[in-house]
Amino acid sequence: MQQQQNMQSLQGTLNQQTFMERPPTIISTKDELYLKDMLSWNLLAMKKAHFYAAQCTDPEVKAELDKAGQMHQRHYQKILSHLQNPNQPTGQIQ
Repeated sequence: MQQQQNMQSLQGTLNQQTFMERPPTIISTKDELYLKDMLSWNLLAMKKAHFYAAQCTDPEVKAELDKAGQMHQRHYQKILSHLQNPNQPTGQIQ
């Protein structure tokens, strides 16, 4: 019974959440630190993939590592583009 009440309470909380139509012009310190972390994670993953691809002798594995590195580079660039144009609408899915 208690678990059912907790689930109903959680569902009510989820239904009450609101979503921003556009990002704020100012970000909090916590958000800034998280964005820096995301950039660092993607940069490190990109560098590691490039390093291991250069060390690899199997062409299939090398191709997959290159592909993973390129994916992290795209993510890094996408995060940067959002930070450089914070007031531009981002309704497009790419």
